[in-house]
Amino acid sequence: MTSRGIVFFDIDGTLVPTGSTSSFLAARLGHQHDLDRAEEQYARGELSNQEVSAIDARGWTGAPTATIDRWLEDLPLINGVDAVVSWCRRHQIEPVLASLAWQPVSTSIARRYGFTPNGGPRVAVSGSTYDGTVAEHFDEYDKRDRALALAIERGLSADKCCAIGDSRSDLPLFEAVPASLALNAGDAARDAATAAINTLDLTEILGWLQGWERDLD
Repeated sequence: MTSRGIVFFDIDGTLVPTGSTSSFLAARLGHQHDLDRAEEQYARGELSNQEVSAIDARGWTGAPTATIDRWLEDLPLINGVDAVVSWCRRHQIEPVLASLAWQPVSTSIARRYGFTPNGGPRVAVSGSTYDGTVAEHFDEYDKRDRALALAIERGLSADKCCAIGDSRSDLPLFEAVPASLALNAGDAARDAATAAINTLDLTEILGWLQGWERDLD
């Protein structure tokens, strides 16, 4: 499919509204308390993304890759994802995941719903299990840069892209594209975005997407 434009979707707090995907997995791996505390510190600017990733990755030590993949099949997403992805595909808009969630999370959501995965941090794998170290760090600037690099691969400028997210990790990407939507967002994302909406159903963003899409041609 030739893309007329790209819409970048954040995952944690956006497509997954009930907490972070890392917390979802940490609850099963047994280190949710430590991770939730670290993510609160990140939200206050007291820890870097790299420090939080290292804390989280340690909790993955010895976990089989197949087990993580199986748990992610139960990951709860916001209502209406299928309909929004279908709308994007019908209008030659590529729906792309742009997130700081671990790569297995993006891979799972992409496979289930038809998104294009695009980056994210990685926990190192030894054989068929995770070894508890970070193989690739990925912060909010990597998220922006990977998104813009994908647009270039598709032959599109940043002017043909928009972004949807909810937190400070979305700010660099919001600043790089002409249209951005703060979805169920905190103050920082709402202040940086060109529009904002609170909803429990992703289909309610279609009006905003349609307005953006009309300006592509």
